[in-house]
Amino acid sequence: MKIITGDLLMLAKQGKFDVIVHGCNCHCTMGAGIAKSIKQQFPEAYAADCQTEKGSKAKMGTYSKAKIEQVTVINAYTQFNWRGKGCLVYYEAVRQVFRAIKKDFSGKKIGYPLIGAGLAGGDWEIIAKIIDEELAGENHTLVKFTGR
Repeated sequence: MKIITGDLLMLAKQGKFDVIVHGCNCHCTMGAGIAKSIKQQFPEAYAADCQTEKGSKAKMGTYSKAKIEQVTVINAYTQFNWRGKGCLVYYEAVRQVFRAIKKDFSGKKIGYPLIGAGLAGGDWEIIAKIIDEELAGENHTLVKFTGR
């Protein structure tokens, strides 16, 4: 895992990544965190999320996607809900979705934020280990947000 600081969405628009991945809940909200910014800057990604069944637990560990110009935005279903205290991310869902991303996007430049470790309250050390295991051999980068 490479680690850089910056704005993932701006870097994606500049062509630094072929694929960007962010964690989503299963309720088609995209109302906070980086999901809200994606909803605003890449409305096609939100439209792809809305094409899935709202509130379906079957989405866990899967993804929806939208190709926008040169970048594919992945809505990774890594948490069921956005409400509540404690850890909302499901580590096994993180594993399943990154396994699928490797299968479907091998050889691409993949960027992502601290998926599951922000508003979802997950442990980044656990999540990073999962991502490194599932994307072994791939060109993937954690982009730590530097704010505006």
